[in-house]
Amino acid sequence: MTHSPTETEIKLAAPDARTARKLLRSAGFILARGRVFESNVVFDTPRLTLRRASTLLRLRQAGRLSTVTFKGKPVAGKHKSREELELTVTDPSTIGAIFERLGYRPAFRYEKYRTEYRLARGAGLAMVDETPIGTYVELEGSPAWIDRLAARMGFEESDYITASYARLYLDWCRARRIKPGNMAFQAT
Repeated sequence: MTHSPTETEIKLAAPDARTARKLLRSAGFILARGRVFESNVVFDTPRLTLRRASTLLRLRQAGRLSTVTFKGKPVAGKHKSREELELTVTDPSTIGAIFERLGYRPAFRYEKYRTEYRLARGAGLAMVDETPIGTYVELEGSPAWIDRLAARMGFEESDYITASYARLYLDWCRARRIKPGNMAFQAT
């Protein structure tokens, strides 16, 4: 049996990107990767088999880097924890075509600008995600690390968001009585 990597993370709502960056700097984070535009396409079957199983197949293009990601079913808890398998691809249009030949279709597209931060020492990663529905700080690392850094930035466990961007977008649309489409900066 092989051991699969597990991703553990939370999101924290921030009023704006400037405030998010200030919170991270005050907690000791330094810039690890500058702001980059990301386009994410979630693939699924016509019957939404993956969504119903709480799994995900995603093709992400972030600057010149393209990745394919499979995310397993999340484990219930105050942090989102799930298997994550990721692979860099050199030809995103071909891998998208392969997915379609296998019966998967683009089911949802979401966009964001992401800036990555790290502490000078220690494991864990923080990201500022600027999305069409708001700005979020994402903390990824061990549960203890996440709790410690969230508290250092002034957040409490009740502030933790474990929902996906798709779920946040659907909730945002529902609250505004807007028909959901893709979470994009420009209507598509």
